[in-house]
Amino acid sequence: MSLRNAGAPGFVLSAALFSALAGFTLLPAPVAAASSTSSTAVTAAATAQVNNFTSSDWLLGTWRKSAGFSIPANAANKAAFTKGAQVRLADGQVRTILAVYISGAHMSAMLSGVKLNASATGYPHKVTALSSTPTQTSPASPSASAGTAHSSAINNYTNSDWINGVWRKSAGFSIPTNSANAAAFKPGASVKLANGQVRSITAVYTSGQNMSVMLAGSTLSGSLGYPNKLYAAAAASSSGSASPSSPSTPKPAPSTSTGSSSSGSSSSGSSTTAPSTPAPPTSTTPSAPTALTVALNSFNGGDFTFGIYRRAPGISVKDTDANRAAFHKGAKVRFADGQIRTVTLYYRFGGNMTVLLDGGSLDGRTVGFPRTVSVSSTGFSQTAPTGGNAQTSTPAPANPINLVGINLAGAEFSSGSLPGVYLKHYIYPGDAEFKRYASLNLKLVRLPFRWERLQPKLNQPLNAAELGRLLSTLDLAKKHGMQVILDMHNYYRYHGKLIASNEVPISAFADSWKRIASQVFNHPAVYGYGLMNEPHSTNGKWPAAALAAAKAIRAVDAKRWIYVAGDRWSSAYHWPSYNIQLISDAWMRDPKNNLVYEAHLYLDSDYSGTYANTKAVYDPMTGVNRAKPFVEWLKKYRLRGFIGEHGVPDFSPSAVVAMDNLLKYLGQQCIPSTYWAAGPWWGDYALSLDVKSGKARPQLPVLQKHAANKSCGTIGLY
Repeated sequence: MSLRNAGAPGFVLSAALFSALAGFTLLPAPVAAASSTSSTAVTAAATAQVNNFTSSDWLLGTWRKSAGFSIPANAANKAAFTKGAQVRLADGQVRTILAVYISGAHMSAMLSGVKLNASATGYPHKVTALSSTPTQTSPASPSASAGTAHSSAINNYTNSDWINGVWRKSAGFSIPTNSANAAAFKPGASVKLANGQVRSITAVYTSGQNMSVMLAGSTLSGSLGYPNKLYAAAAASSSGSASPSSPSTPKPAPSTSTGSSSSGSSSSGSSTTAPSTPAPPTSTTPSAPTALTVALNSFNGGDFTFGIYRRAPGISVKDTDANRAAFHKGAKVRFADGQIRTVTLYYRFGGNMTVLLDGGSLDGRTVGFPRTVSVSSTGFSQTAPTGGNAQTSTPAPANPINLVGINLAGAEFSSGSLPGVYLKHYIYPGDAEFKRYASLNLKLVRLPFRWERLQPKLNQPLNAAELGRLLSTLDLAKKHGMQVILDMHNYYRYHGKLIASNEVPISAFADSWKRIASQVFNHPAVYGYGLMNEPHSTNGKWPAAALAAAKAIRAVDAKRWIYVAGDRWSSAYHWPSYNIQLISDAWMRDPKNNLVYEAHLYLDSDYSGTYANTKAVYDPMTGVNRAKPFVEWLKKYRLRGFIGEHGVPDFSPSAVVAMDNLLKYLGQQCIPSTYWAAGPWWGDYALSLDVKSGKARPQLPVLQKHAANKSCGTIGLY
């Protein structure tokens, strides 16, 4: 057989090789429940009584933290309930055994899929080990023991986001909005799918005549959608239902297997030490696995998309001793979106490794570089449900970036009073603000300031008093471990005069940034330089001004990010129509220059963020749809992006839901964002996180949820 290198420095497998590889079979990944509809007769290899264990880890003999049950460790059970065997539960589900642990007189069988409903499958129920493919319960007539209470037709949607009413990008269905569906399909309830799988509902979004039901677990096949139905099952008990926030699964002992040689062969060992299994009356919590976090290679073209192999499920990583030891056959690999795959074999070539995995194809734009993967011999806990939290189950890269932050406003206030009086017309955020947001894990700060205050006269030194305030603010950020993007909040103007005019030449704009960078480039809190807030009506001169200012900064600071805003108020939705010339110079497209393109995004009808219509109801995907033109532009030109401003009003629950979806989408792309706004002097502004009344801010929990996403090692480069 021959091997080839198709344009990327990683080893590449031709599709034709797979059938020729001795002993290699590419198997599909386990699913939550068997999807077969075969009528093959079933022979029960053994039927076992589920143990009556109830403790902090067990409920009626079912493991609370992932799918599993405990039964007596007798000879018949040991022979029948083995790794890879299928079992039928009392509610009719069929699952695959992933691991078996024996401790004294008891054994624990860990299963594929989501956690079990103890009331339906635990003591006094029994489990049956099957010796052949089971006959599945007809989807049109779910088993009564599953507790189905209501069924709904699935909407017949097929487009870029849906296939037969099944959401393509995470687990979810679209069904009609009616009172019966609203009552039956609620977060925390369980649903039964057409193939017999049972999943937990993580979120429900209603938009007009339709509702989206989001589920725990991996994405679903469109074959489960229309014309099938979705069945609402009886809700699981709170202690036995899926918990998206703190998954923890018993792990097998480390394998003694080793990685494959350069010829592609591999050997696997077996576990020799069983972990402890709880037995009445006490239990032992399994220890967490040891995982290695690994950077993916940034390969594009040929057979790879962002380090993800196109011809079969696989990844490219560096060929190091640590990676060879970690990516052995049978090891588990977890991606940034939470999905877990098993290593089947790997190949070494030219300083890189191609690691092949089980399951279906992988999307390089979703899980590829700059994201990382984690690998463990002992497996991982159950993946978190999609709908916003999947990323929280993924270990962080060695140096994860902060994906979600805030604008700490105040220093740009009172544009009609320039330079103005400090503490009367404007204010910088103080220690209390930095302390508060550091404690909330919102550690990325966009700090607006006014050019005229920092440099009262063009091409002249910076004002010492104002520079001192800025540096003191950066010191507070350093004290609380915050990263600051300096934002010249001037809308492409200086004292009302356009940049590139006779009064404000481009050279003066570049001079201001060179002076600013010279004063702050050694400050540890400085994360980047925001060239200009929301340029607009620029007469086409902004690209030249941005290029000059960026080069002026690079002459002083070679490494920190430079944030380049877009024309037309930086609108993400309108970006491709107004900003093609922004990258006409090759210097602005060079990834070595560490440029990040900054867009802004609001949900109201005029894109302004004023939210004048207080009764407006927003589609849950409004934010995503408005971000896509900007994101697709980044992908087309292979550039980095940032949403410098986005915000929603406290009086609109639908806008908060749309923001939740937006932040999930941005997190999947490794595009950071800063919310507008926080800081002192906001009164009761509907978008602010700090209001005079002190009332709870509905926007804050959503921001915190996505700030917990630590799956990105750098800003996405497409």
